[in-house]
Amino acid sequence: MSEFLTIQGMKIEVERMGSGSPLLVLLSEEAAFERTSPFIADLAKTHELIIPQAPGFGKSDRPDWISSPDDISYIYLDLVEKLGLKNIPVLGLSLGGWIAAEMAVKDDSFISKLVMVNPFGVKIGGPYDRDIQDIWTLHPTKVAELKYYDTDFGKRDYSSSPEEDVSIVARNLESFARFCWDPYMHNPKLKIRLSRINVPTQFIWGENDGVTSTAYGKAYSAHVPGASFVTVPKAGHYPQIEQPAAVAQIVNTFLA
Repeated sequence: MSEFLTIQGMKIEVERMGSGSPLLVLLSEEAAFERTSPFIADLAKTHELIIPQAPGFGKSDRPDWISSPDDISYIYLDLVEKLGLKNIPVLGLSLGGWIAAEMAVKDDSFISKLVMVNPFGVKIGGPYDRDIQDIWTLHPTKVAELKYYDTDFGKRDYSSSPEEDVSIVARNLESFARFCWDPYMHNPKLKIRLSRINVPTQFIWGENDGVTSTAYGKAYSAHVPGASFVTVPKAGHYPQIEQPAAVAQIVNTFLA
């Protein structure tokens, strides 16, 4: 069931599915595929999933003033307040993990537990160290090899897809680039702010991620007080897509 809520003057699409204890799910840049994925279906067996579409994703509005995940975090904090969500776990996937981190450093009072799967968002190395691979200028074949352990998961056939669905995929990609291009895939201030997170936090990382390595993930998690870190074998940047059952089990065990 989807609805549109007005937040800061814009329409935000929010989908609810499943039954059980509530779980706020912040989707990745692959939102168009994740929302109908086995991973989401698995979580919906034991949780009522509350899934907002970020501005510019799905059918949510994208005002011109929104330019970063930092901006989106304030919108989502208003959304949480409007929905009356309290003491709720938050799951963020890749871009959604970055947004979840931006939210938590501002206000984690509504969060019971935080799970982040291969999030972007911080710069670990020096100015000439490439912490995050350039997925925009490399050849698509190379990008697929970086993103996935099994590159078949990166293949998309849009020939039989409805035009509306293809338009949403294109819009999502455009919004992802708009929000994350400069500075590239990070907020220079976020790393310092991570020490403000004061809720149990679990990082989950694809062991074969070529976009953001496990070394990057471990360094990221080390900035969050008390955070735990676990890797998922035979998975790249989207372990929730390649190994949905394994990631769902880790999430459910942590949230139990």
